[in-house]
Amino acid sequence: MPSRFLDLPQAPLQPLHLPWLHAAQVEAAILRLDLIDPLISGNKWFKLRHHLLQAQQANAPGLISLGGNHSNHLHALAAAGKRFGFATVGLLRGHPQDTPTVRDLQALGMELHWLSYGGYRARHEAGFWAPWQARYPDWHCIPEGGGGLAGAQGCALIVEQARAQLAALGWPDYHVWWLAAGTGTTLAGLVLAEAGAHEVHGALAVPWDHGVPEAVAALAGNRGYQLHAACRGGFARIDDELLAFIDETEGRTGVPLEALYTAKALLALRDQVEAGRFAPGTRLIFLHTGGLQGRRGYL
Repeated sequence: MPSRFLDLPQAPLQPLHLPWLHAAQVEAAILRLDLIDPLISGNKWFKLRHHLLQAQQANAPGLISLGGNHSNHLHALAAAGKRFGFATVGLLRGHPQDTPTVRDLQALGMELHWLSYGGYRARHEAGFWAPWQARYPDWHCIPEGGGGLAGAQGCALIVEQARAQLAALGWPDYHVWWLAAGTGTTLAGLVLAEAGAHEVHGALAVPWDHGVPEAVAALAGNRGYQLHAACRGGFARIDDELLAFIDETEGRTGVPLEALYTAKALLALRDQVEAGRFAPGTRLIFLHTGGLQGRRGYL
């Protein structure tokens, strides 16, 4: 079986020029994980890397995980399965729906099972995986969003990609990471890799009570990072201010954004920069976590 998932594609680190950054004298660069692959995009390849290794080592016939009907995680998982020779199963939230993402999952060969909303909420309960493991013996089960320690360990490699490109920016070093947090796995991976060397700031794209602070603490401890509210009233809530911000930012930078994670994180960063959180001369890396396929669900 090919092991190309061992060699992660390089994401470019590009200067990020926006008026509110310049006004605060904050230097910023954006690590474009959205450009690493057309299908296994963004932070998803990093989250899946160790899971794929574990599945390969165990000779697992397939991969099974969970998500919604616009899930970037399931989209990347289905593509990875097709590319690297694993069968895939997706457990989807709610009732059958026809979305661009669902059609892609089917085209990529993923077998779908729709759970009721109540059934999906049971995903954190003891014994949830037992019937699926019985139905798909020896398959490798991946937590929602590629979460857990394996996902965080894969995301730690993101830091190496940024550090390798600092000289091209003319930066001797950097001070701060800023990224969206959905499950907290990518954030935890960066915290583990940094080990206190640089601050990591996570913009929560989900409400505080969705368990992200607890998940990050369990994976990475309680130091080296800060969390900021960014969900704007609830997960997947999109308002006119956010859409206007996306239009303006894309027009100025040419960088495509998606509304649920990356754009909310960047808007939260603008608010913090304008509030004076970062001193003049701060060098900040903003992480573009991909997810652009999900734009089809709300545009």
